[in-house]
Amino acid sequence: MCGIVGLHLRNPELHPRLGELLGQMLGEMQDRGADSAGIAIYGDPTWSPAGHGCVSLLETGVDAADLDAATAAVGAELGSEVTAQLVDDTLVLAAAAVDSETLLTAATAVYPTALVAGFGADLTVLKGVGAPRDLVQSWGLPSASGWQGVGHTRMATESAVTPSGAHPFAVGPEQCLVHNGSFSNHATIRRELRAEGVSFDSENDTEVGARFVAHQLAQGKDVETALKEVCTTFDGFYTLLVSNHDSFAVVRDAIACKPAVIAETDDWVAMASEYRALANLPGVENARIWEPEPEVVYAWTR
Repeated sequence: MCGIVGLHLRNPELHPRLGELLGQMLGEMQDRGADSAGIAIYGDPTWSPAGHGCVSLLETGVDAADLDAATAAVGAELGSEVTAQLVDDTLVLAAAAVDSETLLTAATAVYPTALVAGFGADLTVLKGVGAPRDLVQSWGLPSASGWQGVGHTRMATESAVTPSGAHPFAVGPEQCLVHNGSFSNHATIRRELRAEGVSFDSENDTEVGARFVAHQLAQGKDVETALKEVCTTFDGFYTLLVSNHDSFAVVRDAIACKPAVIAETDDWVAMASEYRALANLPGVENARIWEPEPEVVYAWTR
C-alpha cells in the first residue's frame, strides 16, 4: 500500500502555493506509506531557475562543508559555472544555458556512484527515508513554488527501504512516474529492456515501469500512447501518475483495485489515492470529482 498525489496548477496566481498545497496532500497520505517519500517539483525558481539545466543527485557524500568544492568540481568538469544547493540530502545542481543532459554527464563524472534522482529543465526531485510529514519540513517544501508537482508515500513490499527505492522515478528528461501497486511481470520486462541497452538503478518494480515509459517516449510516442502500451505490456495491479514538463497523466489497470480519485477545476487538476488528500485544495467544493475508469488514460497539458 502506497499513496500518490499530484497537482497541476492552471492558475498562475496559485503557483506560489504549490509546495504548501502539495505538502499538505503528501502528509494526508502518510498512513498509506511511512517508510519513505519523494516529490517532484516543476518550476521552483530557487531550486530550478528558468533557463537552466537542472540535476538532482542523492548519495554523493556531499555535506554543507563540501558544497563549494562540489560546485567547483562539477563546474570544472562542465566548463561552465554551476550553482549547487543541499536540500536535506539531495544535491541540487543548476547551470545557465546548459541542457540538463550535459550537466548530468558532468555531474556523474564527478560523482560516478551517485543516485540520479531526476534531471531536466525546471525539475527538482527530492527523496528521503522516513515519515513523509517530517520530510516535507526538512525539504522546506511549503516554501516551494511552481506549476506542477507529484509526490509519493511508500510502504515497501518488494524491495529495500532506501532512497533508490523511493518514488518518483525520474529516469528521462523532465519525466517522473509514481506508482501504487505492483507489476507481476517486471522481471521479464526488465530483462527485455536491458537487452535493448536500458540500465537500472534498483530492483524496484516501479523503476521498470518508469524505464519502459521513458523508452517509449524516447522513440517519439506521446504520453497517452506510452501509457496505453503499459496497459498492454504489464501484468499486475496499479495506479500510475506520469508527468513531464508540460503534461500530467493518470492510468489504472484493467481491474482498477488500487484506489484513485481525480478532481478538476478551472484553477487546477489534482489526483490522489484518497479524497482526503484533496479535501483542503482551494475551491474543491466546486470541483468535478470522479474515480478514473480502468485502462483509460486521463491527460492534461500545460
